[in-house]
Amino acid sequence: MSEAAIETVGLGKRYQRRWALEDCTFRIPRGHVVGLVGPNGAGKSTLLNLAAGLLAPSAGSIKVLGEQPARDAAQLARVGFVPQDAALYGWLSIEGHLRLGEHCNPQWDAKAAHARLAELGLSTRQRAGKLSGGQRAQLSLTIALAKCPELLLLDEPVASLDPLARREFLGLLMSTVAGRDVSIVLSSHLVSDIERVCDYLIVLVDSRVRVAGEIEELLAGHHRLIGLRQPGVAAPANQTVIAARETDRQRMLVVRSDGPVVETGWEIESINLEDLVLAYMGEGAARQAQLPTTQAAP
Repeated sequence: MSEAAIETVGLGKRYQRRWALEDCTFRIPRGHVVGLVGPNGAGKSTLLNLAAGLLAPSAGSIKVLGEQPARDAAQLARVGFVPQDAALYGWLSIEGHLRLGEHCNPQWDAKAAHARLAELGLSTRQRAGKLSGGQRAQLSLTIALAKCPELLLLDEPVASLDPLARREFLGLLMSTVAGRDVSIVLSSHLVSDIERVCDYLIVLVDSRVRVAGEIEELLAGHHRLIGLRQPGVAAPANQTVIAARETDRQRMLVVRSDGPVVETGWEIESINLEDLVLAYMGEGAARQAQLPTTQAAP
């Protein structure tokens, strides 16, 4: 088994009595662009800060590129991190940020950093405090990429950008990393962003991982079932109900398929990424209205 970009076992982070992240176990293979989604307070930023080594776990373990996060300078240089609020010094010029980055990172690519800034039309004489939100996000990404990281962590870097700036940011991100041996974890509230650039998905809800895997495989393994609403009629066998909705006449289920639907009377539809994410984000409501499951056919 190849080295994972991030691997966790029972990972948890507690602030006093509140668990911001709890009992998270997953493995992200290297080489993926990972979409990390979930509602506010689900633990996305906490997970990324743990992976960046800015926080220490309260329970369980996390390995990044096979090592403990931020264990030494060499490990720090392997990971690039762009927080939601760009970690820049307002009084320092762009050139000053680049010199600081070069001083701290042995693999620093100064030529690529200057070329990218020129492409963006940013003068290195400008002070970071005078930049727009989009320019600050682009500068943070430039600094992270100039480290030549093996893993790039992005915590909602486009949250404050307008739709056009967001599209340009994501386009530049993907064109910049094309051909590089780099794994990316991108936290976002916007499923459209995840759909555009990611091939792997993690859904966090209530501080726990609800589902994780390659997007194509997840979509292939989940379906929408539509049938008549009949009291006492259970969900089909071999189907795990993720979300349920009923009308006066119909029952609509989003299910994870563990086998074929053998019962008659169900219409089967494929779902898109937004359907999948929303189903798991609403999983709590589905669990409260727990549907019985029939026995598998012999």
